[in-house]
This record gives sequence, structure tokens and C-alpha cells, in this order.
Amino acid sequence: MKLREGLRRLPVVTRLVLAVALTMSLVLAGAAGLVYWRVKTALDQQLNDDLTTYQRSLDEAVRARTPPPPGPSGSLQQILDAHGRILHSSDALRHQPLLTSVELDAVVHGATVRRDVGSLLPITFDTLRLQARRVTAAGEPRIVIAAVRRGHRDEALRELLAQLAFASALTLIAASYVGYRTARAALRPVERYRRGAATLADGAQHTRLDVPADRHDEITRLGHTLNHMLDRLEAAAERERRFVADASHELRTPLTLMRAELDVALHRPRSAGELTDTLRSVDTEVQRLIDLSNALLDLEELGSSQHLTRARVRLADLVEAAVVPHRRTAERSGRDLAVDVPDVVIEGDARWLQPAIGNLLDNALRHGTGSVRLTAGVHQGRLRLSVTDEGPGFPPEFLPRAFDRFARAEASRTSEGSGLGLAFVHAVALAHGGTAQARNTGHGGAVTLDLPC
Repeated sequence: MKLREGLRRLPVVTRLVLAVALTMSLVLAGAAGLVYWRVKTALDQQLNDDLTTYQRSLDEAVRARTPPPPGPSGSLQQILDAHGRILHSSDALRHQPLLTSVELDAVVHGATVRRDVGSLLPITFDTLRLQARRVTAAGEPRIVIAAVRRGHRDEALRELLAQLAFASALTLIAASYVGYRTARAALRPVERYRRGAATLADGAQHTRLDVPADRHDEITRLGHTLNHMLDRLEAAAERERRFVADASHELRTPLTLMRAELDVALHRPRSAGELTDTLRSVDTEVQRLIDLSNALLDLEELGSSQHLTRARVRLADLVEAAVVPHRRTAERSGRDLAVDVPDVVIEGDARWLQPAIGNLLDNALRHGTGSVRLTAGVHQGRLRLSVTDEGPGFPPEFLPRAFDRFARAEASRTSEGSGLGLAFVHAVALAHGGTAQARNTGHGGAVTLDLPC
């Protein structure tokens, strides 16, 4: 656990180099082991063949009671009786027994014993490979031991080990260096992006990361993503600054009017009627503040909600509930309010859809002229609802910002309003996964909601 925590604290380049070094060490160890095993097997096979041939010639000489034949260079021989007494031995061995008592007993009972004398590492002299078998000569059992020296074989293996270790070390160093340079080169853009982000954190404005235009790898795509994120953050910050400025202005106006009314009322004695008029004026401004605050809170709730509470609702009932409060307004102004919706069931959040439709109707009645018409239709799982009027329509320069908060078409819309109605409609459409569009029809203005249902 401590090792893992320690590794996590290391820089990414260091961890990548360690991973490369560890992987290469395993690969090199496996390759060196395979090469060593193949060479050792070949040398042992050659040594065993020589030993077997020499053993066979010794066996034949003992059976024929002839002098032992010469063997390979450096070969040794020893002949024992069944009790382990040395009957014949090479001069180099003199009377040194080559077999242990256990091995002697095994050979007497018919087993063939083969083993090495001395070790490869650490280096020892007079290393041998011997083989012992029982042979019957003139009815008497004899133990024939043939031995060959392993000096050349051991020297070749030690040299091979040294060369493999040297080559593996060089390869590991080269691989680690290449891995380090590659990791540094790959992460250099990331470090450059980090420095750019640090300048942004320090308050720099309009800074963008320097992303190469002729590449399309993972790091480049990361740079484009970060730049896109910076664009959106800057746009969000600009919207926030504009929102704060607009909200401050919108709140300042009614508060200033209220303060003026109260100052006038307190400046000199007023009659009961004058005080009543002052209170009514203050009440109007208070209601305007309440409506503005509620609208801002609704927009904030829509923007921060994780999901809507969708439910099945009849479209006709939803629209009727939104239209009823506006019929009397239309009648008082002598205007026609027509509704044409199918009797279908849709899925949506009536809590937000109903006031959104009401805002569209209020906008058309407040700023438009002539008849107001609400139409809706469902096609391929989408609801398309439009509210049109017969007024002068939207000014062309106002259309791109029609759904911005506090946006007003002052040139043609003279009635008072907070400028949040269409912004609320747009927020409801986005929350439902749909869109809102404002346009001119040639006979007035039209706002359309397109929602999945």
C-alpha cells in the first residue's frame, strides 16, 4: 500500500519511464533466459553424446578384459567392484572415489547414475560430468564410471551470461532513455496547456491555448476541447456580467420610484387620498419587484434542475389551463384569441409548460395587435406549438437576442415588462430537450416551441 501511494506521488514521466523499464526488464529477462536455455541444451546434448559414446567403449573394453580405450580430450575413467573398491582409475583421479555410497548402491542394483561435479557459478575447477553403469565381466559385476570435463562448456555458458547481461543492460538503458524522451515529448503540450490555464487562473482575459492546426492526435483534441471550454466559460462569464448589470438596473428602477414616492409622502402632510394613491403606486412597484424576483427564481430553478418531472397529460387540458387567464384580457381589448390543438396525450412537465404557454400568450397580447392564434400539432414524437399575432412583428435586429434575459424590442414594444418572458420560454424548451424560435410571418410575429413528447 505504501509503495502504491509512493508511486502515485511520482511525476507522470517518472511513472511512465519506470513502467517502460519494468516491462523491458521482463521482456529482456525472458529473451535472455530463452537464449541461455537453448545454448545450454545444445552444449549439454553434445556433452552427453560424448559421454555416452565414451561410456559404451569403456563397457565393451571391460567385458572383453582389454585395456580401456582413449576417450575425448580430458576424459576420465574409473572401474570399481561391487563393493566399491577401485580396480582401475585414471591418473588424474588416483584413488579418489567418484560415487557416493548411495549412488554406488543404486548402480549395483542396475540403475544408471549421471551427475555433475563442481558448479558453473561460482567458478570451480575440475568440473566433470560423470556416468556410471553396472557391467558384467567374466561373471563378476563391475561398476564402470566414465567422466568428461565440462570446462569448455562452462566457460561458454559464463561468457554467454556476461554478454546477455551486458546487452540487456544496454538495451534497458536505451529503452528507458527513449521512453523518457517520448514521454516528455508527448506530455510537453500538456505542460504548455497547464501553463496557459495557470495564466487564466491568474486573471488573464481572452487567452487561448496554442493548439497546432496540422495535427489530430489525442493531445491536440484535448487542446481544442479546452479552448472550446474556455470559449463557453468566457461566454458564461459575459452573460453573468450582463445579467448582473441588467438585474441591477431592473431592480434599481422600482426601488428608486418607491423611494421617491415615500420621500414625497414624508416631505409634507398628505391627505388620506394622497396617501392612498402613494401606497397604490408603491404597491405597484412592489408587485413588479415580486414578479421580477419570481421570474429570476424560476429561471434559476430551471437552469439548475437535474431533470424534469415528466408525466402524461392531455394537451388540450394543458393549453386550456394556460389560455383561461388570458381570455378576459383579450375580451377587454376587443381581440380574438383562437386555439386549435389536437386532443392527444403528451409527456412533459405541466408545472413549467403551462406558464411558458401563458408567457407566449401574454407576450402576443401585450405587444401585438389583432387576433392571437395558438396552434399545436404532434408529429413523429414531437410537439410543435406556435403563438402568432397580427402586430408589426419583431424588429430584425431583435430576433437574434429575443430569448436573452431582459431583452426588449424597445423600438416597437412600448408596454412595460421585465424582458424575462421569452427567456423563461426558452429555458423551458431547453429543459425539455427542445428548442424555441421567434420569427416574423409577414402578418405579425410568431414564437414556436418544438419539444419531444
